[in-house]
Amino acid sequence: MTLAERLDRREAKVGVIGLGYVGLPLAIEFARAGLDVTGFDVDASKVAAINAGRSYILDIPDHEIAAPLAAGRLRATTDMSTLAEMDAIDICVPTPLRKTKDPDMSYIVAAAEQIAKHLKKGMLIVLESTTYPGTTAEVLQPMFEETGLKVGTDFFLAFSPERVDPANAQFTTRNTPKVVGGTTPGCSAAAAALYRAAVDTVVPVASTQVAEMVKLLENTFRAVNIGLVNEIALMCHRMNIDVWEVIDAAKTKPFGFMPFYPGPGLGGHCIPVDPFYLSWKARQTGFECRFIELAGHINASMPAFVVERVSEALNTKKQALNGSRVHLFGVAYKKNVSDMRESPALDVLELLHRRGTELSYTDPYVPDLDHGDLCLESVPEADVKDVDCVVICTDHDVFDFRSMPGRFPLVVDTRNALKGVTVPNLFRL
Repeated sequence: MTLAERLDRREAKVGVIGLGYVGLPLAIEFARAGLDVTGFDVDASKVAAINAGRSYILDIPDHEIAAPLAAGRLRATTDMSTLAEMDAIDICVPTPLRKTKDPDMSYIVAAAEQIAKHLKKGMLIVLESTTYPGTTAEVLQPMFEETGLKVGTDFFLAFSPERVDPANAQFTTRNTPKVVGGTTPGCSAAAAALYRAAVDTVVPVASTQVAEMVKLLENTFRAVNIGLVNEIALMCHRMNIDVWEVIDAAKTKPFGFMPFYPGPGLGGHCIPVDPFYLSWKARQTGFECRFIELAGHINASMPAFVVERVSEALNTKKQALNGSRVHLFGVAYKKNVSDMRESPALDVLELLHRRGTELSYTDPYVPDLDHGDLCLESVPEADVKDVDCVVICTDHDVFDFRSMPGRFPLVVDTRNALKGVTVPNLFRL
């Protein structure tokens, strides 16, 4: 029986390596579709939580794990030898950058090494981790073919970029179109069959390289446009123009314009990282991504600009940063999530700390924070008092923004959370 037939009859066993923001929702969707799913992770605490029906991701309530778990269609393990039982395996591991801004492939390689030990005929492997174009063909394929099995003949290999947007209630794993590119046409067909079992729309492309490039284009598009609007914000500040009003007016144009918004910097697991994957690969071919790298420099400068705005606000009260008490509202990289990866609030805190400020923060999604020399605990919003300035870094819906101008002597709003409020102690980005 072919893999496609086993998938169609819901008899295939699917493994997902990496049970984070990407892997866990994907595993749940496969299980909901009636497939037998095993999640693999080196973190024993995550495995224990899943097997107990508990979620550690805000977007996923406990019952979404408990239901397929009780039905016997979902389980988790740290035992990589169980990979031998799988018919299809998705790799959803982290792909961070090294300090030198080049790709860290160690998690992908580690996962591939475990798969290679248990590779068998007819098995499908799909890489979902964001990476540079060529990873699937240049890194994974040789590792798997060293076993003596041949891609496209003995096993299938494909790439399908993850498209997870944490806290997005409208677009989920199921209704977000899934791009799939295989090493051979047969590999593409096998991967498409896997995802059609659990995702509404599958978009096949010609190769793994095309699929890998799709993800980098999507995120570089955002990074460059955010860099543009951040530069516009810096420009508007010099010209004493309200950048938020400019954007609101511009987005009334029904064609040829898409609104992007300035902020304290880029955060998350993709947008700050992916353009560097692209520029690193491009440099290997002798191509310099000047436009992309310039946007990266502008975005990286935004935390320093936030600190400058805090200093300007304090100067209106004849206060220096050194010795002032500054409180941040929100430290996660985006609203209504707990994700701290690449959060610009960390840079803002570090820069303020260097300038001698006394720091505190409120974020109900991040109860404690350990970053460099800073070890802080979230202060309940109602208990925040006796501070010289507050900075809105993340606009969580749970915050009572409207009361802030009356409660605090100075407010620096980097997210336009106080849109429409005009008070003398409010400083916008």
